[in-house]
Order: sequence, then C-alpha cells, then structure tokens
Amino acid sequence: MSIIVRFRDTETRARARRVLADNVPDLALADAGDAAAPRLVATIRPEAEQRIQEFALKQNITTLNNRVNELGVAEPVIQQQGADRIVVQLPGVQDTAQAKKILGRTATLEVRLVDEENMTPTALTAAQQGQVPFGTEFYVERNGTPLLVKKQVVLTGDRLTDAQPGFDSQTNEPAVHLTLDATGARIFRDVTRENVGRRMAILLIERGKGEAITAPVIRTEIGGGRVQISGRMNTQEANELALLLRSGALAAPMDIVEERTVGPSLGAENIRKGFLSTAWGFAAIAVFIVVYYQLFGLFSAIALSANLLLLIALLSMLQATLTLPGMAAVALALGMAIDANVLINERVREELRAGQSPQAAIHAGYERAFGTIVDSNVTTLIAGLALLVFGSGPVRGFAVVHCLGILTSIFSAVVISRAMVNLWYGSRRKLDAISIGNVTWK
Repeated sequence: MSIIVRFRDTETRARARRVLADNVPDLALADAGDAAAPRLVATIRPEAEQRIQEFALKQNITTLNNRVNELGVAEPVIQQQGADRIVVQLPGVQDTAQAKKILGRTATLEVRLVDEENMTPTALTAAQQGQVPFGTEFYVERNGTPLLVKKQVVLTGDRLTDAQPGFDSQTNEPAVHLTLDATGARIFRDVTRENVGRRMAILLIERGKGEAITAPVIRTEIGGGRVQISGRMNTQEANELALLLRSGALAAPMDIVEERTVGPSLGAENIRKGFLSTAWGFAAIAVFIVVYYQLFGLFSAIALSANLLLLIALLSMLQATLTLPGMAAVALALGMAIDANVLINERVREELRAGQSPQAAIHAGYERAFGTIVDSNVTTLIAGLALLVFGSGPVRGFAVVHCLGILTSIFSAVVISRAMVNLWYGSRRKLDAISIGNVTWK
C-alpha cells in the first residue's frame, strides 16, 4: 500500500521529502513523475510494518486477557501462534456465542459535539440521501432521531480509567458510569462549560462504523471526571458496553478462523483421572498415619477428610472450575495437610517420653506445635500468594486452590483433630494411657 502526493514543482517535492524523512523514518520515499508533474510515493518499510503488527498482536493479547478476566473464566489460556494468530482457550464457558461476541468486538468510545447550525429538516433530509455537510457525519440515535455530528473528536476512550454498569438515578434505566483520568476530566469540564445548551453525542465506533448511543443536551458544566451513558439499552447491553470500555479496545480487528469445542468425554476422563489420583493419595496417607499413630492417626485421617470437604465446599462457593492444575493443588494440599498432624502427634509423644501425664502431654503437644504449624504454613502461603499475583492462567488456578488448602489444613489440624481428641479422652477423669504409636505410652 502506497500514498502518492502530487506537487507543483520539484523544489517543493524535495523540501517535503526532507521533512518526511526527518519526522517519519518508517516511510520509504521515492520520486515519481516528471518535472511538469512531480510526485512522491511513500510506502511503509517492511521492518516498520512487522513492528507495528507485533505491537498490535501483543496489545490484542493484553486486551483479550482483560476481557476474559471480566468474563470470570477459570484458568484461560491466551497465547500467540505464528505471526498473525492468537489462540484462546476458555475452559468452563457455557455460552460460546456470547464469549465470541465479547472477545471479537473492537469498540472504542468517542465524544463529539452535535452540529447545531446544520440541524435543520432540510439538511437532515439531504444528509439521509448522502449529502452530508463538510466537516460533519450523519448518525441515527437508538431512538431513531437523525444527527449531524462534527468530525472533530472531543474525547476518546483512551482517557477512561473505569467503566461500571449501573442505573440512571432519575429514570432508573440501565446506564454505564464512566470515570475519566485527570486530563480527560479537565477536557470534559472545559468542553461542557463552553457549550452549555448544546448537544453532545457519545459514539461507539466499531470496525469503522459508528453508533450514536445518546446525544444529551449539556445543562451545566460537568466536572469531577464522572460521566454517565444512558439511552435505550438493557442491562445486558450496559454490562457488555462497560466491559468493552473497561478492558480497552483491540489494536487491530480480529476474525475467528477456527473454533474447536472439547467434548465432555475428554473432560470426564480428566476428571476421573484427577479424582483417582486424589483418592489414592488420600488412601495412602490415611493408611500410613493410622498404622503409625494408631488411634491418634485415625483422628488425623478424619481431620484430613474434613480438610478435603472444606476445600471442595470453598471452591463450590467461589463457583470455581476445577481443572487439572486445580486437581494437582488438591492432591498437594492433602499431602501438606498431614504435616500439621505429624507435628502435633510427635510433640505429644515427646511430652510422654519426658514423663508428662497423658492429659498434660496432649495439652502441651497441641499448644507447642501450633506456633510451628503457623510458621510453616505462612511461608508456604506467601509463595502461593506470589503465584496468584504474578502468575496467569493455570498458574493462578493452582495458586487459588493451594492457598485455600493451606487455610483449611490449619483449621482441620488444630481445631477438628483437637475436638476429636477431647471428645475421646477429655471426659475421663483419670487417664492412664493413650494410643499414639507402636506402643501405648504410660
């Protein structure tokens, strides 16, 4: 693609070429034509074109990540494939049509002034027939009202810092509440102060085509950087518009070239394998702990079962999609959870060897092991939080289950196992022996 510029003479062309070469180094310039009709042909350099394409691809990946996070998809995978493709994997998505609609839209927001001077019936009729006045564009509001809007853009969506769906406080209609940055708030305040009584159009531009969402009359100066968009939209449209504006516009339009849906058979197989690995791991730990610590081992195994139940309950409350990394985190949480019970049981055995009575050994074992349990789990929790903050995709899913598993393991080891021990031994006035190993300590 090239741009051809015609000049009056070769001297003017030479000056223009020097200016363009100094200010736009990405253009390759070539002279064309003769002295009577000199021309300059400008073509973008291949390396500049590749750099722009790579930047647009990276920007689109960032925007898609923002939009996917807004959809609430668990452990998405968004990565570059080749020079001009992006692979998006969305586990747990039920409405694929809605997801494609959100991901593929390139909507940007523009704020412009309505051309009040040309808003006459004659001019509007001519504009509908294609005869638009110079410097304006023809739009139709959602309520069917024709508009002539100036081409000069007052404000764009780049100045947005936040966009949240809500309702109009006066009409109770769905609306989108926008928050502008400092520069955007200043521009909007100055424009509204200078154009009180005139109309301001808020346009949604997508793939080169614009839609006039609303064109309210400016009643007074609007400061503070808070703007509201409303006008014949339902709640779903308000949510979608807020999501698009909040996550940012795509740097380049995208089209879906291939779509695959993983059937339930593969998902069921993964779930079965994950369940079996967790079940066998749990069984192996329970058998070992019961054989080694006898009755106290049984208490630990019951506490471990409660830990697993609490973890699954928390994931269900969060509406989390349990994928393979999540299942791996569950298995790891079970393996780590037994450490707290081992610390408690070994501490109780040490107190017994030191000559403490069984009741005193139980009390000292739980009290003195608690600090060690908290210290060891806090350090592991810090590592999990780091994965959650700095990780993405499957790493974040693993980190969520891992952190929840640490919290439930502390609770189950300290509270549930202690409750069972107290229930079994606490009611006895005189306790001569407890079962906590290969022998019964007295």
